[in-house]
Amino acid sequence: MNGLENILREITPLSPEDSFLVFDRIKESFDFPYHYHPEIEINFVYKGKGYRRMIGDHTGEIGDIELVLVGPNLPHCWANYRCKYKKTHEITIQFNQDFFNQTLMQKNILKPINNLIKDSIRGILFSKETAEKLKDSFLNLSKMNSFESFIEIMKILNELAIAEDKILLSSYSIDSETFDDNDKMKIIHDFVHNNFENKITLDNVASLVNMSNVTFNRFIKKRTGKTFINYLNEIRISYAARWLMEKNLTVFEIAFEAGFNNIANFNKVFKSIKKTTPTEFKEQFKGVKKIE
Repeated sequence: MNGLENILREITPLSPEDSFLVFDRIKESFDFPYHYHPEIEINFVYKGKGYRRMIGDHTGEIGDIELVLVGPNLPHCWANYRCKYKKTHEITIQFNQDFFNQTLMQKNILKPINNLIKDSIRGILFSKETAEKLKDSFLNLSKMNSFESFIEIMKILNELAIAEDKILLSSYSIDSETFDDNDKMKIIHDFVHNNFENKITLDNVASLVNMSNVTFNRFIKKRTGKTFINYLNEIRISYAARWLMEKNLTVFEIAFEAGFNNIANFNKVFKSIKKTTPTEFKEQFKGVKKIE
């Protein structure tokens, strides 16, 4: 299950022969449905305060200036909410995943950009300061010839790669990690994603990788930066958030489908991760266009 069954798959005009496309538009509203595409996308929005950003299972209200990198096949949209501007400037850059040769991306000079692209699978929000710094670069892109704009986009990507205060937006995703076949983390990952709706104990998972509970706790903390229960809860909440957006089920039903046998605990864990209640989260996605 990849969570994309009821979401619009956009067919972009970017052809295999294109290096990238730049869309420079003045908009009165954002009305394109919640959608995904395999192309990587940079979105710069100017004078858009009050629109709502939806990326994966993240939602948030945007400010006057917005700069986001959206990775391949990550559902996203910007939706009308309470923006009072009649003319919002949106500049979008789309490029294929093979825009960079993988051998080239391993060179030291491009490693920061390579890491940036890898992180984009969760969506990246950049600070207002970074957006302001790059505003003129975005505004001038459509005035440049192809080669000049290629150089400018490379400069933009480099600035994004080294920028501070980047925020990963969407929760841990089923498709967001790759592992070596013999990696113990792959065994844990696959087991949890296949069994998260059931009771999972530390003993269960530690025994899968032939570790004591103490050794396993150290291992999972080192690999994920989280305790096992936090790692498990984030995966369960990731699925729950997706279902709240996509399924016509009650919060109670979704809580139990996601592996929580106590609705109060589900509400508490959901709010600690998403900073909103499940009911409020579901309400935020009402009125957003989807393809059923």
